[in-house]
Amino acid sequence: MKVLIPGPLRSYTREREVEASGATLAELLADLERRYPGLRFRMIDEQDRMRRHIRFFVNGEQAFDIARPVGPGDSVQIVQALSGG
Repeated sequence: MKVLIPGPLRSYTREREVEASGATLAELLADLERRYPGLRFRMIDEQDRMRRHIRFFVNGEQAFDIARPVGPGDSVQIVQALSGG
């Protein structure tokens, strides 16, 4: 399935859009980690929770849990909030 990568994480993928597979967001993230080592840790913390500044959208609908099912035809968008002062 298509996964849209936010600008701040493109240093891992070198692409705006990548392909990945899995039956859940967790499996999809594991596949992304296999292809792009270090990427998962930027989005998921040590307790397997989504980091506060990361949002996942599946077909335009926000996902709140990495156990959320996904399918081969789905589109996943990762959004990273930026902050500063």
